[in-house]
Amino acid sequence: MTLSPIVIKVGGALLEDETAASHLLRSVSEVIKQRPVVIVHGGGPLVESLMQALNLPSKKIDGLRVTPDEHMPYICGTLAGSANKSLCGLAIKNGLIPVGLSLLDGNMVTCEPLAEKYGAVGVPTANDATLLKVLVAQSMLPVVSSIGAGTTGRLLNINADQAATVVAQLLDADLLLLSNVPGVLDKNKQLLSALDENAISSLVQEGVITDGMQVKTDAALLAAKTLGRAVTIASWEANIADILNQQTGTRIEAPTSRIAGEFE
Repeated sequence: MTLSPIVIKVGGALLEDETAASHLLRSVSEVIKQRPVVIVHGGGPLVESLMQALNLPSKKIDGLRVTPDEHMPYICGTLAGSANKSLCGLAIKNGLIPVGLSLLDGNMVTCEPLAEKYGAVGVPTANDATLLKVLVAQSMLPVVSSIGAGTTGRLLNINADQAATVVAQLLDADLLLLSNVPGVLDKNKQLLSALDENAISSLVQEGVITDGMQVKTDAALLAAKTLGRAVTIASWEANIADILNQQTGTRIEAPTSRIAGEFE
């Protein structure tokens, strides 16, 4: 039986910690011997630093970065350029064969603008998995930035969680959302191994899940609904094999009804 691929989403903060990034990529180099792996990355902290350096305004609405079209050359250069190639360079250092991509490559994802108030921010839809399937069949590691394009060729900034979800849709893959936290903790700071929608709602009401962790659980729950399978929140300092074996991290269970393409 062929094992399903793994899509690993990492935030831009990983690129500011070479030790953690190298650990993750060494772990990937072991897992990729048995299962195809794709990495999808954001780069929020890097974009924020560049905006400050250039004295450009930085604004968010509903957690999404407002992206004027005139900012896209800088954001695209950061995400699809320096962030992507830095990660590819570390992958090479750790024995992998990376291929740096964006969502628009190979017609794999189509994107539409979200709403005018957000500027060049898009909503992705899975389209054609051919390119990814060719690459993973050769044991290569696609490293995908969250830059997409509309049908007119307009470059669009895509939320990295949504980008990872749509790539997982393309490959019918398991999705791991990795960051600098081990998973979801209970009120006693103990790791919770699994949560469903009702449990997450209760923990939010109790004030146990707040702020950044609420953003993570919301993203994981939406991804689980979209994919129709559990999504795991875990640390990029853990071994991928341990996460897959449910020895660490928090599995966010999918509701029984599948909601395809929901990115509201």
